[in-house]
Amino acid sequence: MKAIMVMFDTLTRNYLSTYGNDWCHTPNFKRLEEKCCVMDRFYGGSMPCMPARRELHTGKYNFLHRSWGPLEPFDFSVVEALSAAGIYTHLCTDHSHYFEDGGCTYHNRYSSWEGFRGQEGDRWIPRLNVQTPDVSKYGKKGISVTQHAANKLAQRVEEDMSSVKTFHAGMKFIEENKDNDNWFLTIESFDPHEPFYVPDKYRKMYDLPDEVELNWPAYMPMDDDLDVSALRKEYASLIAMCDTYLGKVLDMMDAYHMWDDTMLIVNTDHGFLLGEHNYLGKNFWPMHQEIIHIPFYIHVPKQSIGRRDALCQTIDIAPTLLDYFGLEKPENMEGKSLLPVVKENQKIHDYALFGMHGGHVNITDGDYVYMKASHDKTNQPFVECTLMPTQMRSFFPKDVLETMQIVDGDQLSHGIPYLKMRGKSYMQSYLFGNLLFDVREKEIQIDNQEIQNRLENAMIDMMKAVDAPQEEFKRLGLNH
Repeated sequence: MKAIMVMFDTLTRNYLSTYGNDWCHTPNFKRLEEKCCVMDRFYGGSMPCMPARRELHTGKYNFLHRSWGPLEPFDFSVVEALSAAGIYTHLCTDHSHYFEDGGCTYHNRYSSWEGFRGQEGDRWIPRLNVQTPDVSKYGKKGISVTQHAANKLAQRVEEDMSSVKTFHAGMKFIEENKDNDNWFLTIESFDPHEPFYVPDKYRKMYDLPDEVELNWPAYMPMDDDLDVSALRKEYASLIAMCDTYLGKVLDMMDAYHMWDDTMLIVNTDHGFLLGEHNYLGKNFWPMHQEIIHIPFYIHVPKQSIGRRDALCQTIDIAPTLLDYFGLEKPENMEGKSLLPVVKENQKIHDYALFGMHGGHVNITDGDYVYMKASHDKTNQPFVECTLMPTQMRSFFPKDVLETMQIVDGDQLSHGIPYLKMRGKSYMQSYLFGNLLFDVREKEIQIDNQEIQNRLENAMIDMMKAVDAPQEEFKRLGLNH
């Protein structure tokens, strides 16, 4: 048995023809309908990048206990479990956050891995002699902008781009191992994450000018004078490149008849706001559908295809891989295998949680979304639960470490004691308050106390079931 996962970063579902888009160039995503189940109610869980990947490995929610960080020493990793069972695992990626303090334990779970440098603000090419470029008056500022300008010096043509190298490495693995059995390949592209840096041949699909005016949006409220039409086309042009390389993988599966013996997953971690709800970005705002309701495709050999409306999440990927390869699922894994959904659209979840550490805690039943805000502007009490006190590119600050206590283990840590300390967050859910949306057709804010009460009670039950910290209930003002 073989499996391939092609994972993109920041792939928004409403830019894909499979999900109703009629202007973006995505013929290869459309091809997936011929061989895959297309999930219509698939949600992310923990946001953003590394929390989502921790869920992918562990099959457990991350955001209620800690912020951005690496896999913990006590975490179960489905990739490591596959390797231990004799399933060869290989990662091809240009996701530079794996190689930073806050992500350094993920790629090493694979039997082998290949990493390619140069995405976003990857601290790669020396930037001493690089001037900070003026991306645009609406664009992102800071070191990462300068670093990106330095990195581009080594990526002047398409073949030099890190996501292209990532796909070529994955395709080489397929070519060399198509006749072998028992392997799992992850091809993980950081694209179409911002900055939307892409060769001109893809930009010309959307009649974009030679000069890039706006390809790296800062996370901010929309300026009334900002026209985002060009920005959306820059994003779409990068998706077009992603679509091209996805198509090359699909071509190999066609040529080598791999649909008969190889599972394929095509997924992402989250989407992005490009002017919707008057915001740019993803982290600071309520998690609207464009951010958290994500595309997902899965092909299981000899299983049916078509669309599925069962409620599913990122935490379901790990148990799906275990089920497919015939391995036992850990007792306290919160995700469920997707194979029953593929086979007969079986319901596996009544509700799904999602959120970002320190922000709204959100719950959906697939029809409605309830967002529970912090009960006051202090956002306290708020804690980090970890044995790996690192952030994206740094360690926890001293004033946080000084609050550290060792606490008894729980379901999160498989009974192993861990460190609990006072958290810091830039999230301000209190400013937005509690929110309720009807998401059955499009996202509409509603006022319905009966639905809100039902979802809040379900949220409390789910938080209890996953041993959410008591401080989290207090932060949200939840009576339990």
